[in-house]
Amino acid sequence: MATTLNRFLKHRSVSTLNKHHQGVFSFTRYENHDSLPSKMPALRSTTRSFLDFYQFGNKKAIEDERTRLNDEMNRGYFADMKEFKEHGGKIAAANKILIPAASAMKFPVLAVTYSNGQRLNLPITPNSNEVDTESLAVPKVSLVCLSFRASSQEMISSWSKPFLETFGNRKDLQLFEVSFIDKWLLGLAPIRKLLLRVLQKPNNNENSVLQRQAVYAFGDHYNFRKQIKVLNLLTGYILLLDKSGRIRWQGFGTATPEEVSQLLSCTSLLLEDQ
Repeated sequence: MATTLNRFLKHRSVSTLNKHHQGVFSFTRYENHDSLPSKMPALRSTTRSFLDFYQFGNKKAIEDERTRLNDEMNRGYFADMKEFKEHGGKIAAANKILIPAASAMKFPVLAVTYSNGQRLNLPITPNSNEVDTESLAVPKVSLVCLSFRASSQEMISSWSKPFLETFGNRKDLQLFEVSFIDKWLLGLAPIRKLLLRVLQKPNNNENSVLQRQAVYAFGDHYNFRKQIKVLNLLTGYILLLDKSGRIRWQGFGTATPEEVSQLLSCTSLLLEDQ
């Protein structure tokens, strides 16, 4: 009798406890479920906004990379070499007259490094952060020579040498020969420092006021090349900039005597106008 009573009481206690737990579980689940609708819209909205922004960024990056790949494939080394063999790097004739200031394109900001490690942003204009009236005056005219491959170094000299000989006594000009180094390994800090030491060249114009400034641009310059419409990397690009950093004249490849005369004449005109 006692045993049967104990079993009955035990059964009732367990049953009551189970019901109590079920009630607690059901209430908790209902409470959470009831509270979610008020929180979910904000959560979903935040998540959707983040995902939309992320996807938009991805689409933009993917589209830019696709454009870049198409350009690089269409203008690869073999295409450049084939074109170079046809005209020797003379992709176009130099300008015969100055490009009007109103239609002249601004030279994109380009970070360059001297062989001693000093850095500078081209072009040098009155608004440049680097300009210091005591050490770096704003030039009236700058000749910027761009070399993307070693094959164009002699081409650059065919322009810069007569420019130095003609305007060597002027203080209001600047001459920059920019060599582009796009190999990522060479851009690493320790290797870059060693490379700049090796590339350091002696100054052969001690008696000249106007100095040939050899500088180097490290890293990827696809966007820069795209802006100034650099197509063939095997040739040299010669740009004459005014005081505001606008491209007022340009030449390509190896200079002809006539083109050298045009460069010098346009430089003189630009100096008078500034």
